[in-house]
Amino acid sequence: MPRNGNLARVTLALAAAALLGALAVTSATAANTRSNATLKGAGSSLMAPAVAVWQTLYRGDSVQYSGIGSGGGIKAIQARTVDFGASDAPLTKSQGEGCHGCVQIPWALSATSPVVNVPGVAAHQLKLTGPVLAGIYLGKITNWNDPAIKKLNPGLGLPNLKITPVHRSDGSGDTYVFTNYLSKVSHTWKTKVGNAMTVSWPAGVGGNKNNGVAAIVGSTPGTIGYVSVAYTIANHLKLARLKNASGKYVLPTLGSIEAAAQLVKGQMIPANNKISITDPPASKKYRVAYPLATFTYVIVPQQTPKAAELKAFVKWALGAQAQGSIKRLVFAPLPAAVVKAAKKSLGTIHS
Repeated sequence: MPRNGNLARVTLALAAAALLGALAVTSATAANTRSNATLKGAGSSLMAPAVAVWQTLYRGDSVQYSGIGSGGGIKAIQARTVDFGASDAPLTKSQGEGCHGCVQIPWALSATSPVVNVPGVAAHQLKLTGPVLAGIYLGKITNWNDPAIKKLNPGLGLPNLKITPVHRSDGSGDTYVFTNYLSKVSHTWKTKVGNAMTVSWPAGVGGNKNNGVAAIVGSTPGTIGYVSVAYTIANHLKLARLKNASGKYVLPTLGSIEAAAQLVKGQMIPANNKISITDPPASKKYRVAYPLATFTYVIVPQQTPKAAELKAFVKWALGAQAQGSIKRLVFAPLPAAVVKAAKKSLGTIHS
């Protein structure tokens, strides 16, 4: 009996070990399947530098991203040729309907910025206001020594040089942010041009994506353009100071972007997460707020075979490590209220 009892115990132990081993292999296989699953995304060129950083931190090459512009990203996720889209402009009603059940989730916070190439004027020297910026893009202010610009910049040696406004030629979230701001500060702009990812530009030349606008401004004296702030760093472009509603001429910094994001209150975030923080009002609270700050969105199908992988990636992107990793590109951490709303939307995604 003792011998048989020992044999039984040994047999049971071996069986248990085999079962644990099988479970371990199954778990490892499942983990490898999750980590090796590739997520394909496309859209916002504003987000391209940030996603490039995230790709190096998150599961190796499990995330692929193409910065084709917000308009292209929306079309790609509508057609389901990618697993997620990205846009700096919230979906319109028709875009949302065309996406057949998509969720837009804010996942980063940055800014669009006016950049200039004016001979003799260094970075951060030129001051601009919203109405003057609108006048330039309306084709009404056409020279760098125009009285309207000189009045804002006494003592600055502005040349007698034609202004060439540069705008995006593709469907662009930066264009949406830029025209949203101009529509708030200029009635003429609002009524004649409006706010959208693509508009009928009254003046200037077009460049494809942020890199295209940056290339034209960087190489052509007399130009002014607007690009995502990360591209001003990469392309050594000269930023102009922009006057906010409180009367301060500010640059796009982490502090000025975070100040603008104070506009967000938990109870004010709608179910579709559409948020605008351009042109904060004049007050002590927004004294240093940057007037062209913006949230940017990841767009995910509510029902998708890759629900688990997408939820894991976006949840990680909303976390402290991911948000902190892109500060050097002038992406400010998301406010807690926005993270809470984002996670609530993320929870609705299923397979």
